Amino acid sequence: MQVILKKDIQNLGEAGDIVNVKDGYARNYLLPQSAAEIATKGALENREKNLARIKAKQEKLHAEALETAKKIEAVGSLELSAKAGESGKLFGTITTKKLTEELLAKAGVEVDRKNVSLNAPINKIGEYTMLIKLTSKVKCELKVVVTASEVLKESVDEEPAQETTDEA
Repeated sequence: MQVILKKDIQNLGEAGDIVNVKDGYARNYLLPQSAAEIATKGALENREKNLARIKAKQEKLHAEALETAKKIEAVGSLELSAKAGESGKLFGTITTKKLTEELLAKAGVEVDRKNVSLNAPINKIGEYTMLIKLTSKVKCELKVVVTASEVLKESVDEEPAQETTDEA
């Protein structure tokens, strides 16, 4: 089925593109989400009329994304602290939601958590790389440094085992 995209869809195309997709994908996802419309003769004529407006809107979004990327890169790195065990393992993980909140507080930039991806789950002390996809063409990386706010003893399981050997 041929459809005209109304929104940028990752791994498919940008707004205004005419793409071929499977019927089920169009009926069950693209059309109900108002992300595309069926490429009928009238819709194609309407697309030609609105193509200049669509391109101007995309250029504006691209310029805004570049400004946002500069603000994010100016931060340098995010420094977070969390409770950790003696081996450096965190009690819990640091989520993308927490990272976006910290980015908003530090740089004043609001980023959707769905656009943030990590090279590894943040569950230990150390350095991580956070990839932020602002648009399909604008991406930026930010370093995340995790330190221990307090170090707690990890397990008490070892102590009872020692007591049983002392008693025997």
